[in-house]
Amino acid sequence: MENTFEVIVNGKRFIHDKDITLLNFLRDELKIKSVKDGCSQGACGTCTVIVDGKATKACVFKLSKLVGKEIITMEGLTDREKEVYTYAFAEVGAVQCGFCTPGMVMSAKGLLDKNLNPTDEEIKASIKGNICRCTGYVKIEKAIKLAGEIFSGKTEMKNKNTNGVGENAIKIDAEAKILGTGKYVDDMEFDGMVYASCVRTAHPRAKILKIDTSEAEKLEGVVGILRAEDVPNNKVGHIQQDWDVLIAEGEITRCIGDAIVLVVAEDQKILEEAKALVKIDYEVYEPITDIFEALKEDAPKIHSNGNLCQQRHVTRGNAKEAIANSKYVITQHYSTPFTEHAFMEPECAIAMPYKDGVKIYTSDQGTFDTRKEISIMFGWEPERVVVENAIIGGGFGGKEDVSVQHIAALAAVKYNRIVKAKFTRPESIAFHPKRHKMEADFTVGCDENGIIQGLDAEIYFDTGGYASLCGPVLERACTHSVGPYRYENTDIRGYGVYTNNPPAGAFRGFGVCQSNFAFEMILTQLAEKVGISPWEIRYRNAIRPGDVLPNGQFADVSTGLVETLEAVKDIYEENRGHVGIACALKNSGVGVGLPDKGRARLEVRDGKLYLYAAASDIGQGYLTIAVQIIVETLGIDRNDIILMPPNTETSPDSGTTSGSRQTLLTGEAIKKVCELLKEDMVGTDLSSVEGKDYYYEYFEPTDPLSSDKPNPKSHIAYGYATHVVILDDEGKVKKVVAAHDSGQIVNPINFEGQVEGGVLMSLGYALTEDMRLKDGVPTDKFGQLGLLRSTDVPEIETIAIKKEELLNVAYGAKGIGEISSIPTAAAVAAAYMEMDGVVRRKLPLDETAYSKPKKVFNK
Repeated sequence: MENTFEVIVNGKRFIHDKDITLLNFLRDELKIKSVKDGCSQGACGTCTVIVDGKATKACVFKLSKLVGKEIITMEGLTDREKEVYTYAFAEVGAVQCGFCTPGMVMSAKGLLDKNLNPTDEEIKASIKGNICRCTGYVKIEKAIKLAGEIFSGKTEMKNKNTNGVGENAIKIDAEAKILGTGKYVDDMEFDGMVYASCVRTAHPRAKILKIDTSEAEKLEGVVGILRAEDVPNNKVGHIQQDWDVLIAEGEITRCIGDAIVLVVAEDQKILEEAKALVKIDYEVYEPITDIFEALKEDAPKIHSNGNLCQQRHVTRGNAKEAIANSKYVITQHYSTPFTEHAFMEPECAIAMPYKDGVKIYTSDQGTFDTRKEISIMFGWEPERVVVENAIIGGGFGGKEDVSVQHIAALAAVKYNRIVKAKFTRPESIAFHPKRHKMEADFTVGCDENGIIQGLDAEIYFDTGGYASLCGPVLERACTHSVGPYRYENTDIRGYGVYTNNPPAGAFRGFGVCQSNFAFEMILTQLAEKVGISPWEIRYRNAIRPGDVLPNGQFADVSTGLVETLEAVKDIYEENRGHVGIACALKNSGVGVGLPDKGRARLEVRDGKLYLYAAASDIGQGYLTIAVQIIVETLGIDRNDIILMPPNTETSPDSGTTSGSRQTLLTGEAIKKVCELLKEDMVGTDLSSVEGKDYYYEYFEPTDPLSSDKPNPKSHIAYGYATHVVILDDEGKVKKVVAAHDSGQIVNPINFEGQVEGGVLMSLGYALTEDMRLKDGVPTDKFGQLGLLRSTDVPEIETIAIKKEELLNVAYGAKGIGEISSIPTAAAVAAAYMEMDGVVRRKLPLDETAYSKPKKVFNK
């Protein structure tokens, strides 16, 4: 037959009459879902398969290039291979969100099929084409080495019963993620499902003069096209409802991600053809892409209430007087860029009519947050919207806002159909909120002994076209700009500004990565003025239990900053001349007077314990921690525990996966609800409580920023960290030592993975990542964002500090997700300053071994 293509997949021959990509053939035609679509640009490696014995990206080649070739996917591995790879990746903790994992396994197979004893360099090279945003690659490399040792007979698989708090525990979803059998939203199939996507503006700032959908509507297979007037309430937003669902004729766009019409079609091919037929006439205006241009009195208003989105003023004591009386004072300007979350799973949602409303399967960071935004759009009671998480392929803050959920829901309700909406990677980059770009002026003073006297700071955040989480992120940047030190004279002004750039919102670190970089760099320079080491100035100022933090809160008994400094002292001193150091603190829980609650419900049915808690696991390991807390509290077998997916209809609201809060708040709720059940249970016999259910809500009040208490309690808990970065003679990062006080470590191997991933993300922030824009439009593809690869990873040593006295909450755990990514950037900049004397005040850092052109050190 002409124009047919025969390929061999997992030993079976298939003939197809369309020259589509191998990725589309495998996923859409053969329904092989272990092969993931992370970018369709040949950059991420989530679609890696074996083609004639070689690891190959399935999105790169069309079937015409693969005729007669033998293709192996995860489904085609032998039972022995599946068993070994599952054991190796699970045992060493190489799985977090899991979206990249099947592709990593296939790249590992491509290596180990030829060489069962690879060097570390060969392992790194084998996965260089695969991006992982969660793990920092360290544990993936260990998994590949372990798999090789098992295949060669050097090591045996051991069955271990890992259970309680403080033990290494294999993640409960590891096998499903490794083998690709677990379902992300994009893997779900429903009969009669149609597809939705928006036509988006071609210009960040332009008036929509005319929308013509007539030709698109004539196309057979088009279900319908929706405009702004079809949306009951055309505004959504996580906190401020300032974000248009669709931009109407006569209105002005605010950023490049703005949607104008929503097209719904019977299949994806027709959908793209229809979108191309939609004609939009614009009156194009010059976009406002600079913070300070946006703040000018004569600047065009991006929103009707002006271009100042949010502002905060955090003050205590008398900073002006304290700085005036300081022996040494440094005033400097600092700049940090927009950065892209680059979670491996692009946004996807499936919505369907349900009861008297709609049900949505999502991959977001808070099912109840999504329910709220969608109910606002419809003008409904929230209960009419049911939201359920599938497996979530990473988030880092970038999945807190609705993206595709609301448009899928809108189409499902309007057309009474099951509707799937999925972002392409370019859509994802253009639409979802980024890490805020910062411009800031910091002034810090200290006395002759290096004791900090005061801080004055003015911080400007570019929040792009919409607010997203501008207010709380700006607030956290201000409150945490003070550092984890003992002084009480602060005056910090923060401003979040609308521009026509892509929106900015939550990102791992929640604003603190930006302000921490500025403060810690100035502290390092003050040490030089005083004549002491950067380690010493931090040690002299370090907060200790019972001390008062700069916000007035007493440091609790678990405070371990001093111990993190002591843990790194020797390695810091041994590497003077090419080493940098920085500290950080980060809250666990939302705090600042907001009603932040953890909730959990237990049911006992058929001898099994069912946990209901709408807490999203985005890869950080909450689900496994929940099981460990249950096992620790009740003493039952983990195999008798069933975790139900977060679902707003069946699970209590456990809050957003944000603010390093789930382990502490939902963890405490789980502990307490288990204690209620334990009062009724006979020993560890679940049958003694068969048919019963239990509920607990954990809430510990905090004080608002406006509190007039002399020592307000802003947060339930703080974690503390000290990071040390060592450069080699060529200016490359040789080693990072990350010492953390996170209280009780519930799952040590997972804790290490969180730190390793956070450190690598922060190294990228410091050295290579920059979401470049031209007139408000992203210019880079996924592979050009500066994401570090396996071959870029230095040695990362993780040190966990555990105090004898811990908080009496969640077994003393305080969370690690955010703080692991905060102090590294300042430590990198400090290391370069030691090496060449140059103070770098802008990220990514200029004139390094990673910049273009590279700086040559030690000529």
